[in-house]
Amino acid sequence: MQFAQRLLSTRGGTIALSVMAAVLAGVILLTYLHRYRESVKESGTVVTVLVAKGLIDKGTSGDIIATQDLYEVTSQPKSEVEDGAITDPATLKGRVATADIFPGEELTAAKLGVSTSTSLSNGITGDERAVNLPVDSAHGMIGQLQAGDHVDLYGGFNVQAVGRNGVVDPSSPSKPILKLIVSDVEVLGIPSSGSSGISSGSGKTMLTLQLTAQEAANSAFSAENGVVWVALRPRANASAPSPDIVSIETLLFGVPAVKVYKSLGGKP
Repeated sequence: MQFAQRLLSTRGGTIALSVMAAVLAGVILLTYLHRYRESVKESGTVVTVLVAKGLIDKGTSGDIIATQDLYEVTSQPKSEVEDGAITDPATLKGRVATADIFPGEELTAAKLGVSTSTSLSNGITGDERAVNLPVDSAHGMIGQLQAGDHVDLYGGFNVQAVGRNGVVDPSSPSKPILKLIVSDVEVLGIPSSGSSGISSGSGKTMLTLQLTAQEAANSAFSAENGVVWVALRPRANASAPSPDIVSIETLLFGVPAVKVYKSLGGKP
């Protein structure tokens, strides 16, 4: 304090203090301007974020949002990006919408919370259904299938010809037929080996499959009224299976499937 008073008591000291104050003020100003420029530069940085393509209902899993293409990638200035904005689609896995997300809204950690549910319903949407189909070890490849495999389902039936009125002709002989029911079905799991479920019986094991609503009905009917065969598909480059029926005539004599189909009352 005494040193400052001595400086102020002389003209030279006063000038020196004024110069020091001016230098300090200049340093502070330069620092402020530098930080301001950096802030402006940062706020103008473009950031890639995920936004909703359409309405995403509350409870929709992040896995569905990712696999069903319910989001789109867009770029926005960093200053306009919401806190917790999701920028990587991989981050969607294991999350669930905590509220309705409207078209154009950013996907954020607040709107997509971490899910603790392991329900199968988190992995299906729309007309998709998870269905337990009872099969035995011989027909269902039990012990060889794993969750994530894809299979084709065939149904074997004993059928009689149908008349023009759409009613089965009781006088027609029964004929064994094999038909593709649905192709490229994902196995969601093999939850049990009991005998509960549709057409339950000794040695039956449940395959949990992902099907559409119509495929679920067709497969359930096949399991209830015939025999279902499961054919494992290759993991890559699988060719399309033939939708034609197989019968004694087609197998042994090379009769076109369409002829057998018509003979049973099927419409071309």
